[in-house]
Formats: sequence, C-alpha cells, structure tokens
Amino acid sequence: MSNNDILDMYIYETNTLLEQLESIVLDAEKENTFSQDNVNEIFRIMHTIKGSSAMMEFDTLAQVSHRIEDMFFLIREGTMSVVKDEDRPALFDVMLHSVDYFREEMEKVEAEQPLNKDVDSFLGNINSLIAKIKGEEIPEAAAPKAPAPAAAPAAEAAPAVAQTSEGSAEFPYGLRVFFDEGCGMENLRAFMLVTSVQGFCAEADFAYQPAGVENDSSLSETVIEHGFLLQFRSDADRARAVPVVMTAGSVHSYEEENYVPAPPPAPEHAAPAQEAAPAAQKAAPAPAAQAGAAQQHQGGQKESLISVGLSKLDQLSAIVGEIVITEAMVTGSPDLKGLHLDAFSKSARQLRKLTDELQDVSMSLRMIPVSNTFQKMNRIVRDMCKKLNKQVKLTLVGENTEVDKTIVDSIGDPIMHMVRNSMDHGIEENVEDRIAAGKDPVGEILLSAQDTGSEVIIQISDDGAGVNDEAVLAKAIRNGIASPEVEYSHKEILNFLMAPGFSTNVQVTEFSGRGVGMDVVKSGVESLGGSVSISSEQGKGMTTIMRIPLTMAIMDGMEVSVGDSIFTIPINNIRSSIKTTEAAILHDSVNGEMVKMLDGYYPVIRARDFYNLPGGAEKIDDGVLMWLESGDCSYCLFVDELLGEQQIVVKPLPAYVNNFDIKNFGITGCSILGDGNISIILDAGGLYAAARNG
Repeated sequence: MSNNDILDMYIYETNTLLEQLESIVLDAEKENTFSQDNVNEIFRIMHTIKGSSAMMEFDTLAQVSHRIEDMFFLIREGTMSVVKDEDRPALFDVMLHSVDYFREEMEKVEAEQPLNKDVDSFLGNINSLIAKIKGEEIPEAAAPKAPAPAAAPAAEAAPAVAQTSEGSAEFPYGLRVFFDEGCGMENLRAFMLVTSVQGFCAEADFAYQPAGVENDSSLSETVIEHGFLLQFRSDADRARAVPVVMTAGSVHSYEEENYVPAPPPAPEHAAPAQEAAPAAQKAAPAPAAQAGAAQQHQGGQKESLISVGLSKLDQLSAIVGEIVITEAMVTGSPDLKGLHLDAFSKSARQLRKLTDELQDVSMSLRMIPVSNTFQKMNRIVRDMCKKLNKQVKLTLVGENTEVDKTIVDSIGDPIMHMVRNSMDHGIEENVEDRIAAGKDPVGEILLSAQDTGSEVIIQISDDGAGVNDEAVLAKAIRNGIASPEVEYSHKEILNFLMAPGFSTNVQVTEFSGRGVGMDVVKSGVESLGGSVSISSEQGKGMTTIMRIPLTMAIMDGMEVSVGDSIFTIPINNIRSSIKTTEAAILHDSVNGEMVKMLDGYYPVIRARDFYNLPGGAEKIDDGVLMWLESGDCSYCLFVDELLGEQQIVVKPLPAYVNNFDIKNFGITGCSILGDGNISIILDAGGLYAAARNG
C-alpha cells in the first residue's frame, strides 16, 4: 500500500472519529454532563487519533489529542463528579474547539499545507481545565491509574484455548490475531492494536510479538504468516482485549493461547502417558465476526465493510449508464422491426433484467443518509444561540432518508444558509415578543427530509417573525429589482429574497448582511436539477422547501410523443393515464381546462400548446391524458401517445441551453434513446409551476 493510500485512510478515519466526537459533545451539552459511556468513547477516540497522528508524524495533532486524552483519563477515573458545574460549559467549549482544530488541520493535510505549530494557547486552555479537575488534593504529576473496562460477557461457545510452549512464563495469557488477507499495512494495524490495549492495560502488564512492528514494515510478512501475538500478565486483561480485537478494523480471526512450560524429556523406558494431544493442539482460529455473534447470543455474522473512493463509484455509474444506453440501442434497433426472433427476445429480456439489477446495485452503493449533513446543523444552531443570545432548539425529521452521495455533499451549504437565515432573521431577538405572541419562549427550527420516490423534499421552517413584505419590497425597490409603480403579490415579494446580493439586514454581521445566502441556495439547488420555494406568514414563521432528485444518473421513465418531439416523464410522477373525450373537459374561468379524475377535478396542461410545438393532437379525443403528481401538485398532461416505459440515463443539458432559463419551463435534462434520438426529460413539479405562473 502506497503512502498516499495510508494518508487517505488516516484522513478518512480521523474525520469519521471527529463526526462521532462532535455528536457526542453536542448531545452531552444538552444534558450538561457526559455519561460514563461518553467518557469512555471520547477517551478511545482521542487515544486512536493520538496513535495514528504519531504514526503519521503529525506531532502537534498527537500532542493535543494526548492532552485531551489525559483530561478524560481523569474524568474516567473519578466520573463527571470531578468536573464542577461551573466548569462544564468550558469543558464543552474546549471539546468543540478541539473538533474545529482537528478539522482545520485535516483540511491542511489534504491540501498538503504545513500544520499549525502554535498550539500553546489551546493547550493552555486544556491544561487549565485539567488543573481544575485535579484540584489541590491531586498532585499534577501523579495520575491515577484508569480502571479497566468491565469484561465482555463470556461467550456461550467461546473458542477453545490452545496450550502451547510458545510465549513467555511472565506473560502466559496470549491472544494471537490474524488480519484479513490482502488488507495491507499489517505491521501498523498490529501496532494500532497495541495502542488500543494501552488504553486499559499498563505497559508493564503486557507484551507483544513480533516487537518493533511500529517501525519495521518488513514485519508485515511475519504477521501475515504467524499472526500477531498479544501477551498478558493476567487472564482478566486478555478478556478485556477480546472486544478490542473484535471491533478492530480488518481483523479476520483470533485465538487464545496459554503458555505451558515444555515437559522434561521422558525416561527412555518409561511407558507413554495417556494421549494429551487434543489438549495440546492449537484450537482452530475463531473468526472475529463469529465470536462477536456468539457473545451477543446471536446466530448472524457481522457484515464486512470496505471504503471505496467516490471517483471509483463515479466511474462505475458512468459505465453502467453506457451499458443501459447500449442495451437500449441493441434491443430497440430499427433493423429488428418486423422480425419475430423468439430466442433474441428471450435473451433481450434477460439482458434487461440483469441491466436493471446492475443499475440498482450501482445506485445503492452511492446512496447515503442525510443524517451527517443534518447533524452538522446542531453545531451551527448551538454556536449561533450563544453569539446571538437566543434560545432555539433544532428538530430533525427523516434524517435517515438516503440520497446520492454527490447530492448529499452539495446540499450542505444550501441547508446551512437557510438554518442561519432562520436563526438570524427568523427567530425573534426578544423572548418577550414571543411570549406576547403566544409562542414558546424557546424558538424552534424544523429540518426535515422526505423521500417521494423520485426526489427528496428538504424543508427548513421556523416559528419566528416571518417575512416583512413591506421591508423586502422597499429594499427591492432600492436595489432596482422592483418598481414602485407595480403592485406585487406576496409570492412575488418572497421571490425577491433569492435575488443576487439581496439582504434585509441594515448592518453587516458575522452571519448576514452581505447579500450572500438565498441566491446561493437557489443556484446550488438548481445546479442539482432541483427547485426552491419559499412560504411565509408574518408573525408565524417562514418555510423553505428544496426539491432535489434522489440521483442524477439513471431513472425509469415513460416516453411520450407530442408531434415529432419525444419527452420522458419519470415513472414515479405518473399516477395513471386515460383516454377521454372533449365532452369530459370542463372550462373554468380561473383554472382553465379541468377534468374529473376519481375523487376530484384537476387542471389540464396541453404539452403542445405550452411548448409551442408544431403538429401534435389538438382534440382530447386524439391523445392521452397523463395524471401526474409531484409534491403537493396534481394535474393532467395532454400528450399524443405513450411510446413505452424505458430506463434512461439522465444527461445534463448543455451550458449554453441553460442560459435560456429552460429549467423554469419544466425541463430537467435529456437522454439518448435506443435509436439515437434525444428525449427531453420533464420535471413534473416544475412544469406545473411554470404553466400556472405563465
């Protein structure tokens, strides 16, 4: 494994640990205490970062993490009772500051920039807290020994313990660990086990073979062939090490060994003793996953996980997309029209089935929950509450909703801007104003995600003061984007908020007033093929809804024709399709053409008229009504005919086409059909909004 691979693994693992750490601290701050499990977990996280940073020779990172580890060593010994109530806010602040510090340094590591060497001030804050935790009665140099964690429950079917003359009489209780084949860096993985064991076992109480794994990569071959042997002075310490081994990365199996001195040579004519070979033979290695299942009294095996670079997933998605296009071109070739090829048709159906399965698997590899992005908003709300002196709680709903990895990475900034907007502009500054309005003194921001099948709907709402239409309109007129002679609707006034450079703040603050925010949200979401809408009621709050496609790669669609043009409608937006007559169409002075569908009347949008297309059916009797739904809108789209369902690869529109603002006309992309023609992909929600506003 190359040095770059080692560095990538270090960055990934450290960032993952920092996310866990931040979540633990934010939850603990709400309770004003760390649970004992929290303390143990933070100690483990800092211990791991310390060891891996030292291994990578990032001395300042190792130094800071070591000092935080020392602090939680003391807390683990005396529980949270050693931290006085008045010192706990400082403890939470220091821990969140440490998360920020490590993240900033990780960004420098990724950018190959020099790390910050001046950490004296930060270490001074940590040392000050340590001094307060120790108090006058505990000398600074005398650190009490940390209690060992409780041993894991004994497994009902624990692996047999091998009796061997290998090892040491001083450390008779052994644990031989074998790593996954081909995992790489076996010597460093072995050393990471050593650093983990040091978290609960003094160095004088254990040893390991081969020695020097931290400095000699050639020992990887020895570890691969013979395993890595951890040796303990007591059986209790070995028992505590078993859960550590089972949860370590890339561990394939382990076996316990007890040292037994070699028996003296038997007299030449002595009768052979009873066979004891079975007891002396080494037991078969116990797979780590199976051992874990036994301890939990479960029959299932632990799932193995690997980390894969996003670039490889992008490459896989691109290849699958080309396979889908090629499959459509082969099975839909004009050369096959009129031919009855039973064997070919059967093979084509099987190919389509396998292609669908391949596409589903490749898409599922890219789907991740939005929980990490949502959880980061907790930190933003927490920090802004302190700086703005506001009391606000953040409520998360649907954080397990899964979206394409690329989209999850892209929606972080838009969500952050809207949460900050709600904190700064939405929630009232004076608690008295909220109480007078009959509201809870503590403001609330709701962040939710909902999967509709074809898109994810992200909603950010607050129960604050709402948008002041007069103030927004006055600022829009001053900015020259509105005319004082025109009477604007409430919705049109809200749209001014998403104009570039628009801000209603009089003074520039740390969080707003520079005109950067809502326009960033709009452009960011639209670049993903999504849309943004705002609603607000003065005195009751504001809601921003972002509609974003679940994935931008492959989708199932229904091809329809309008004249010589072909459109694709996402299958998830289609409720049904019907043939009807002109007599069934009602003409409403407000809503235009309407048609009755089951439980109500729905507006009719004629695709031919909306897009000004030549040709195509004019009479309802000659075409098909597609009943479409997207979010909270439901309507019927009139087209010529259905051409059939097709799995399509979504292609972005050329940049010069986007200059004509066609996304506002219900067009979200295009696709290449099997015969080489282009099909325009319709955005059901965007088409409805454009038709109603037009």
